[in-house]
Amino acid sequence: MANRQDRERGARWYEKFWADVVASIDASLLAFPRFLGLLYGRIDRSLPINESYRKAMTYRLQPHAGWRHALGGITYLLFMILVVTGVLLSFYYRPSVEEAYASTRYIVSEVPLGWLVRDLHVWSASLIVFFALAHMARVFFAAAYKPPRETNWLVGYLLLLIVVLFGATGYLLPWDQWSYWTVTEAMGAVQSVPIIGGFAAGSLMGDVLVSGATLSRFYAVHVIVLPWVTLGLVMLHFSLIRKHGIAPPGRDLPTPGKGMPFAHHLLRTFMAGILTFAVVISLAALFPRSMGDPANPYVIPEDLVSSWVVVDVTLAVIRYAGAVGLVIFTLLGIGIAFLPLFDRKPERQLRKRPVALAFGIIYFVGFAVALIVGRQLHTVPPPDTLEIRALEERVLPAGPEFPQEDGRAEETPAAAGDSVETER
Repeated sequence: MANRQDRERGARWYEKFWADVVASIDASLLAFPRFLGLLYGRIDRSLPINESYRKAMTYRLQPHAGWRHALGGITYLLFMILVVTGVLLSFYYRPSVEEAYASTRYIVSEVPLGWLVRDLHVWSASLIVFFALAHMARVFFAAAYKPPRETNWLVGYLLLLIVVLFGATGYLLPWDQWSYWTVTEAMGAVQSVPIIGGFAAGSLMGDVLVSGATLSRFYAVHVIVLPWVTLGLVMLHFSLIRKHGIAPPGRDLPTPGKGMPFAHHLLRTFMAGILTFAVVISLAALFPRSMGDPANPYVIPEDLVSSWVVVDVTLAVIRYAGAVGLVIFTLLGIGIAFLPLFDRKPERQLRKRPVALAFGIIYFVGFAVALIVGRQLHTVPPPDTLEIRALEERVLPAGPEFPQEDGRAEETPAAAGDSVETER
């Protein structure tokens, strides 16, 4: 009997304590998860926070909201994985020419599960590009960018660009031969772009070649500048989605929310995210990225191993179309971004939007073809190509020259190193 009374007193105390806690918290605090996309409906600040939360979670979406609308949530989840794994890697990584390679090798060989954290980061960086493009393609071909949602389309496109910049600035950080010479070739292609190429390459590298100054700039942009820009754009993206709602499949007419509650859609997105996370872990465990030799500007590696899909696409465009192809592909992307400013009619059917359909097919199919072609490229161009020759003449005006017969310099004991494979 005494134990029962004690339990009842404990239950009454807990109920009173919890009621006091709920009463002391303003429902306005729900604005933070709402800005991060974890709530959709309006926040009723006249209610206690727990009741306001339940009301927001039971907000009903439009009837046509389905699994395809979870692509954005999966992209968001992959970004969160990148943030968490990036923070963990930053505990051990040292952004200097002398220590970048050694610290990366230490992470994958000495830190417990460091290799797994790094490969989760590497694979998520590739998968987020696929899912971001899939999400973008769904929005594009469904004409969900039409007024009044053109601003959100531009914000989403900026987020895709931020994803690419994250990968581009992070690609150099391991400071091995593969990352060094990939960035060198890309900078050579940028330098070849008329008018602005030289200024852009110089601003990115901070030196006459890819060096410690480049590494410092890439690291600062990767861990300081881009995260803050991303946070602002993501909050704006979710705010605009809530303001205008999910685009209807037909003409943009008011459609009352008679579909599933937002909590069910969030659960569906969570299920898709769990499956995606399982795929990322499996890829990281089964296909870890090995490391090349330490970066050496005087020795061209025999092979070039890519670990990011955008690198494959970029190398394919550079090798087969040169700087002109890179400019054309960039302009095509800009045209896709600003198409909503000209495609103002309410029509959403693809067959009645031939210009948009042509733009979309060229862009997305071109990306897929370039990816397939780029996956076959495993060597660095010989030093007499435009991109590397331009840097060679600036870096080595009177120094050692690359042999012409095989396109590679003879390795010296100081420069050569044993191939470093990922250790566990």
